[in-house]
Amino acid sequence: MPKVSVILPVYNVEAYLDEALYSLEKQTLKDIEIIAVNDGSTDNSLSILEKHALTDKRISIFSQTNQGQSTARNQALKHATGDYIYFMDSDDTLEYNALEMCYQYIESTKADFIFFDGDIILEEGAKGITWDYKRTFLTEEHHKYHGKELLDIMLDKGKHNCVVWLLLIRTEYLKRIALNFYPGIIHEDELFTVLLTIQSNNIFALAQSLVRHRIHNTSTMGKHYSRRNIKCYLTVVDELLKFEQSQIIKKFARYTLSKVFYTGHAIPFKEKFGVFWRAVKSDYLKYIGLKSTIVFWVK
Repeated sequence: MPKVSVILPVYNVEAYLDEALYSLEKQTLKDIEIIAVNDGSTDNSLSILEKHALTDKRISIFSQTNQGQSTARNQALKHATGDYIYFMDSDDTLEYNALEMCYQYIESTKADFIFFDGDIILEEGAKGITWDYKRTFLTEEHHKYHGKELLDIMLDKGKHNCVVWLLLIRTEYLKRIALNFYPGIIHEDELFTVLLTIQSNNIFALAQSLVRHRIHNTSTMGKHYSRRNIKCYLTVVDELLKFEQSQIIKKFARYTLSKVFYTGHAIPFKEKFGVFWRAVKSDYLKYIGLKSTIVFWVK
């Protein structure tokens, strides 16, 4: 059994895929498997995967029609045999010692999962962002955190990062809580990481920046905000409140939906009615707040 299963959904990333794969192949932790799922790419991504698989037998390739990142990751999880899971974006790169450092740390702490930091590569033409992926400075290394406690800290400090590529997760823990990605939505990491976090009482932080995360004009974070963004965030909150009506979930809903609808002022006016009515029917105005509601409609 490999120590780490790297799950790599791939869709039309021919400009970046070589670099991502090289950063995996050069990892100082050699005992890994790389499970790539080609999600119906129409560029040369599949050819690049096949080229690398010829020289590195740790790479397995599966293909499907385009169904989105959630389904691709779920497909890869079915084939993962490693003790730990790392979800990598196929346009990112890792420090060459990243997986070894993470493996040694999670082995020493016996954590359900660990989290670490990342750096942003903002490419020309990509939409600017106003946050970063540094949050371990808010925690103590070698301190065991309960998930709800940790989420509460991050929400209070405005540093909640939902992304899965800043986590190394124990496979046994994922199986125990039977967690998969919700298909058919973007921002699926929001749902996955909150459910992952609140069900654990055994989380540790590794104060290292190990990922270089690329944002370009075709990535989810590089695209203009749309009605779909808002609808998917509403689905995330729907599913979390179905899971449990706890105070921390309600706090997350306020934290998230207030920002989502504040930012949502940028969508076309005629598209606002449908998403706002959905929020009203779900009784989410209490989470959105008056200020964000006003900005959504009049800014």
